[in-house]
Amino acid sequence: MTSLSHRRETPTVRIGHVPVGGRQPVVVQSMTNTDTADVKGTAEQVADLARAGSEIVRITVNTLQAAEAVPEIVRRLDMMSCDVPLVGDFHYNGHQLLTAVPECARLLAKYRINPGNVGFGRKRDEQFATIVRLAIEHDKPVRIGVNWGSLDQKLLAALMDENARGDEPLEAHEVMREALIRSAVDSAAQAEELGLGHDRIILSCKVSDVQDLIAVYRSLARRCDYPLHLGLTEAGMGSKGIVSSTAALAVLLQEGIGDTIRISLTPAPGQPRTDEVVVAQELLQSMGLRAFSPMVTACPGCGRTTSTFFQSLASDVQDFVRRRMPEWRTRFDGVENLTLAVMGCVVNGPGESRHANIGISLPGTGEAPVAPVFVDGEKQATLRGENLTGEFLDMIEKYVADHYPSHTESVADG
Repeated sequence: MTSLSHRRETPTVRIGHVPVGGRQPVVVQSMTNTDTADVKGTAEQVADLARAGSEIVRITVNTLQAAEAVPEIVRRLDMMSCDVPLVGDFHYNGHQLLTAVPECARLLAKYRINPGNVGFGRKRDEQFATIVRLAIEHDKPVRIGVNWGSLDQKLLAALMDENARGDEPLEAHEVMREALIRSAVDSAAQAEELGLGHDRIILSCKVSDVQDLIAVYRSLARRCDYPLHLGLTEAGMGSKGIVSSTAALAVLLQEGIGDTIRISLTPAPGQPRTDEVVVAQELLQSMGLRAFSPMVTACPGCGRTTSTFFQSLASDVQDFVRRRMPEWRTRFDGVENLTLAVMGCVVNGPGESRHANIGISLPGTGEAPVAPVFVDGEKQATLRGENLTGEFLDMIEKYVADHYPSHTESVADG
């Protein structure tokens, strides 16, 4: 896969066994939406997210019951052989919860602090320092995550007053951007003064507007070398959330900015939480930055493809790959780089199919009901009849077994 050579130089921060920054691959993370005090429901959702490909999972720790549930959640995950790092998301009372439940502090892989609500007035610095000292004591990294909706109002007011006195005052939203950045950078400096290592800090400055996010992170990247976590605060539902997240994150990633990402989708009723993980993976894979699962290229259809069969076949192939990938991943090295094509007619079909490892070019309307299959650029078979789908899926399975070394072979060769 492509590696952006101009990615920012940052320290490598280890979150459990997952390295972040230091030009490591961009990491996908997600967050549960269960009540963390619900041990069973939270553990199951964490495992679901991890199986979908989330390499880090964040959980809300907002009550004493939630903090006390963390050890049992970790125990259940261990029983499921799920070793995904758990991050505790703290607002308002993190200093109290981490102090009251030492096992929670010990077992979480990272703490997330929001400088805008870690404390207010004179208590802010004291409570921030408590969390940082606990992170030092338990050797945990910290994400200092600033949010547009919970910005440090004291800092914002001071910057607004300073701006008003200037000869050429900035627009209010520009001052807010500066307040976001200053809150993150100043809090990081404060954490280091308290003894937290430079290589134990990750920053984020999240907003909901695409252009504001791009502007904030460009400036933040110029002003510090900490690894950066990217994501809109709230992306929205469905296609809107996907498009907004992609529009913002793709620009930044292409510029070498960003070390971890989350796609903060609002799930529709009944939709799985794991959708946000799939979107994050597809974003990175489409940009050539990571490979997670075989990519299926399919044509959009036109007047030459009034039959819906090619759409059904493309869907069947995608479902097959997703169903088989958990086993393939454990058995075969590099299978995530497999490329597949399902094309609907003879105009672009043969050419596109030749570019994939395995491609099929279905006939368009009025054409002979035969479908040539190309393997690594060469025509290998012609499929026809009612069992066409099954035969094509069998060819994919055979290709994987024949072309990707098994893990045991790789170990033996090593």
